[in-house]
Amino acid sequence: MKISTKGRYGLTIMIELAKKHGEGPISLKSIAQTNNLSEHYLEQLIAPLRNAGLVKSIRGAYGGYVLGDVPANITAGDIIRVLEGPISPVEGIEDEEPAKKHLWMRIRDAVKDVLDNTTVEDLANYTDDGGSEGYMFYI
Repeated sequence: MKISTKGRYGLTIMIELAKKHGEGPISLKSIAQTNNLSEHYLEQLIAPLRNAGLVKSIRGAYGGYVLGDVPANITAGDIIRVLEGPISPVEGIEDEEPAKKHLWMRIRDAVKDVLDNTTVEDLANYTDDGGSEGYMFYI
């Protein structure tokens, strides 16, 4: 399974809304500018997120979007499923021979576990402690 820009940018929208949770509606224009993304493309992604109840739209001069629930209750898996569809590493998993089917199911379950146990609150609050970028060697 390859996550497209729909899933990646959808996560970006949700993370930005989580960072500003409780501060009122946020415009897609500001999210697009902050992340150097196309506002038009974000407009296409927000509709399915709204239809799924993950975001709410607020009309008016100071309108925009807010999360449909608290950030701790929305998972990355919720967002990816809405924008990308079911989580599966391969199509037709049920037709595979048992050994390969078992492998694909383990991969699917591992990905689901990560996505379903990572909330937008986790992503909004994430800070890179430097541990994920290479190694430091001392001589």
